Amino acid sequence: MVPTTVPLFRFNSWIISFILFGHASAQWISYSDNGIASMTHYTLPESWVAACGCTASSDSFPTAALSQMAYGSSTAYGPACGRCFNLTLLNTFLSVPPFYPAESKSIIVKVTDLCPLSTTGWCNATTKGPNAAGHYLNFDLAYPSNSISSNFFPSNASYYGYTDFGVWNISYQSVSCSNWEGWNDAAALGSISSQGPESVCCAANPTNSSNTCTSYSDHNGIAQVFFLFFNIRRSRHI
Repeated sequence: MVPTTVPLFRFNSWIISFILFGHASAQWISYSDNGIASMTHYTLPESWVAACGCTASSDSFPTAALSQMAYGSSTAYGPACGRCFNLTLLNTFLSVPPFYPAESKSIIVKVTDLCPLSTTGWCNATTKGPNAAGHYLNFDLAYPSNSISSNFFPSNASYYGYTDFGVWNISYQSVSCSNWEGWNDAAALGSISSQGPESVCCAANPTNSSNTCTSYSDHNGIAQVFFLFFNIRRSRHI
């Protein structure tokens, strides 16, 4: 069971009537620096302190949550915290027919949050199998955001009758955070001091084992957590 002292920043945005925990050990997903993933988006309040405990100013720039088993922890910080990725939209696949934008759009994000593992959904990939899109990684973009253009996601409303496709196939590429828009803003880098060093870790530019966050779950002997949600209300677009 997760101790009550563990910061669960992200879960403040859920209303949950029942949670089922299971599985005693974690097997994190190893992934290459470049590949194909799925992308969803979620509402992150302004100046919100997400799971990594990055400074509240970080969400003044593009950020994303990463699916739990790739993130590397079931709560608080994980090895993905602070990593930066260039994400490029490829196509939608839930629409009929799939939508292929005429122009490829990319965005560089910093991982500041955890997208919790569940029995269904786009962040449910484990080493035993991918999500419904066939991918082992899902990036959950913090959007809408003042840092991202309101027309970042292409659409064709006249054909489909709606503008938000919800889920995209994307390509991802690990990049230096010196390419991230928030790199030159000191207030956007690092962890919030008020939470203490034991509960937060948001590396400015993680590149190797010496400057990459460890797994809070592994470090504190917290069992891997699988979530089964009922009667959920949340502002995720799927």
